[in-house]
Amino acid sequence: MRTTYYDDDDILVIRLSDKPISREVSQDWHTHISYAEDGSTVEIVLLDAKANGAFPFQLEHAQAA
Repeated sequence: MRTTYYDDDDILVIRLSDKPISREVSQDWHTHISYAEDGSTVEIVLLDAKANGAFPFQLEHAQAA
């Protein structure tokens, strides 16, 4: 997984896989999800990420029970 934030455009890109993107779907104005041919999620793009509270985000680490 790779996360990239573009300051100038306030865009957060969360790349979940290196598979090629075959289809993109807009969930709403700010959220776009890209899928691979097999239906798995490849990438999530959040527009106006900081303005909508998605960035910066808090990362928590925990141990499995």
